[in-house]
Formats: sequence, structure tokens, C-alpha cells
Amino acid sequence: MSRYTIFGHDACGFCRRAKQLLEKKELPFRYVNIHKEGITKEALSQLIGKEVHTVPQIFKDKEYVGGFEALNASLQQQ
Repeated sequence: MSRYTIFGHDACGFCRRAKQLLEKKELPFRYVNIHKEGITKEALSQLIGKEVHTVPQIFKDKEYVGGFEALNASLQQQ
């Protein structure tokens, strides 16, 4: 089964919604708090391969999904 990774922070409503969505669908995920881990916006942009300004930034295994809306749309197609 695929595993999701959510890069976000605790004050982010869309980050909380992404976690709730994955929990509701009983899909495994790992949450990475970028503030606690010291991940900068620049480092996150480099990981994704394009400039990012917001969180969450979500991966399915090693494939970049996008933000909450992209996650929600991809899960509705399953």
C-alpha cells in the first residue's frame, strides 16, 4: 500500500484537513512538521522541484501530489 507524506505545520488548517482525510480513508501517512524539523521554504521547494509558498505539500510514496485540493481530487478518483 502506498504511503503519503505531508509536509506542513500545526497552525495550518489545510494540513489538518489533509491528515483528517487520510485518517478517514485509513491510508497510511507520515506528517512532517516543517517548523519542528527546521525545513525551510527553500529546502521544500528544492525537494519538490518548483517554488512553493504554502503548505501542505504532499507526496504519495516518492510522487509529488500537491496541496490539499490536489490530494482530495486524487482520492476522489480512486
